[in-house]
Amino acid sequence: MTLIDIASLTDELDAGPGLSTLDALEAEAIHIIREVVAEFERPVLLFSGGKDSVVVLHLAARAFAPGRIPFPVLHVDTGHNFPEVIAFRDETVARLGLRLEVASVQSYIDDGRLAERPDGTRNTLQTQPLRDAITAGKHDAVFGGARRDEDKARAKERIISLRDEFGQWDPRNQRPELWSLYNGRHLPGQHVRAFPISNWTELDIWRYIARENIALPPLYFAADREVFRRDGMWWAVTEHSQPREGEEIVTRSVRYRTVGDSSCTGAVESDAADIAAIVAEVAQSTLTERGATRADDRISEAAMEDRKKDGYF
Repeated sequence: MTLIDIASLTDELDAGPGLSTLDALEAEAIHIIREVVAEFERPVLLFSGGKDSVVVLHLAARAFAPGRIPFPVLHVDTGHNFPEVIAFRDETVARLGLRLEVASVQSYIDDGRLAERPDGTRNTLQTQPLRDAITAGKHDAVFGGARRDEDKARAKERIISLRDEFGQWDPRNQRPELWSLYNGRHLPGQHVRAFPISNWTELDIWRYIARENIALPPLYFAADREVFRRDGMWWAVTEHSQPREGEEIVTRSVRYRTVGDSSCTGAVESDAADIAAIVAEVAQSTLTERGATRADDRISEAAMEDRKKDGYF
């Protein structure tokens, strides 16, 4: 029996008769999305073209089919995103007939509201454009694709998470969510972040993508690519990530487990060129995708929590 067969069998055994684990996760996520849309006036969905936001968008489409998704999507564009991902984002938005709002980090740097970091990484510069876009759009609820298994800070997060007038998160002020009851009450100027796939794992995401035949950017699949080694990761050779002295450009079969800012996102060596192979690979992994491939999360153990407190997702 293959690893994929074992994963499928385990899913059915865990969930019991009549409802698989994926069915239960899907139902919970759709319930959360519908609850937020019913309770809030101007929701928006963060959509970067990455696998988690793609899954949340797919769930939103399922939640309101055969009608259209009743809210826009928002992308905080660092200016250092992979071109393949931006192209996929635009194709998806056009196909679904969605309104895309873009908060550009580059525009903030150009007019002096933000300063370029010495290391060139822009992922940490997304907070102010995100907060400003939420305020400008008068969005009182923001859907995101964060999962609790990604990071210690995200493991603390509630499914409906209150943000104050400055977009900030207080981990000590978390609301109870007993019996799947979600408290969305907030004061003027405050908003909530909503995480429909909080209880999913990376393996759940990939098994759902396989089941639903969801399209993804090609970077998620293994191919021979030019890369260089830095800090234990394979970095893409792009306009925004170039090798330093002593770092050799080589060709390796690699893929990306997450496709964020190219200036801080590494690849992993892999031969998994299709979804079935990725499911098998992820089933054996002992590191989350952020722990394995995101340089900005290695700054300190509290890196993600510090950014969340400032208003980052």
